[in-house]
Amino acid sequence: MVLLIFQKSSQILSTQPLTDLLFSSSWQPIAGNFGFLPFIMGTIWVTGLAMIIAVPVSLLTAIYLSEYAHLYIRSIIQPVIDLLAGIPSVVYGLFGILLIVPLIKNSIAPLFSITTSGYCILAGGLVLAIMVFPILISISYEVIRTVPVEMREASLGLGATRWETVKHVVMKKAFPGIVAAVILGFSRAFGETMAVLMVVGNVARVPESVFDPAYPIPALIANNYGEMMSIPLYDSALMFAAFLLLIIIVAFNLAAKYVLVRLSVVT
Repeated sequence: MVLLIFQKSSQILSTQPLTDLLFSSSWQPIAGNFGFLPFIMGTIWVTGLAMIIAVPVSLLTAIYLSEYAHLYIRSIIQPVIDLLAGIPSVVYGLFGILLIVPLIKNSIAPLFSITTSGYCILAGGLVLAIMVFPILISISYEVIRTVPVEMREASLGLGATRWETVKHVVMKKAFPGIVAAVILGFSRAFGETMAVLMVVGNVARVPESVFDPAYPIPALIANNYGEMMSIPLYDSALMFAAFLLLIIIVAFNLAAKYVLVRLSVVT
């Protein structure tokens, strides 16, 4: 698959310098300008914001469910989390259009004296964070539950409080697994297309704040592939976008795997 995508993108790589493709912000296919910087930055902004929101909320939820929640509460929340994981992304996109976009436009942006349509990075980040919640919560919960009960009891027996036990014993033991959960969530967020496409604005310029519209790489491919193929190099440019997305995800996962190995050695 990698070789096939690379072969399809080789035409544009042979006609334009790689530095121009990666660092130019000019996207004018009709004029032959294919600068991918707006799409790279849009992807980083939306995915980064989503993970900043999702990771602490998901981790705290997992800690509550595993260490503090009553069995009855747990039996209610866990099926809801499983249900959220199975909802199609287009439904999340509609939720974003109907609720999050108007909320940003009418309530959040005016607090900062900013005028926006609501279709922006913040909307995409919030929708994406909600989509990532189930996988982060589920995996983190399972990892925390694997910590032996004896370790908790030993800590409590030494006079530690429940929170001190969670913080210094449970979380330390579960940390490599939680990192793995974050990696999986990041990979899911990085490649998500439909829901983000519906709320992020899809404007090909480098964003400067969370209230600016953006154009992530997956949205670029989904919006344009199959259209305007009569423009020279357009098909190859979109294949290069797919190749770029694949390389970024693979590089991130390799780096994360290295971190996990280092953590396992330390712990």
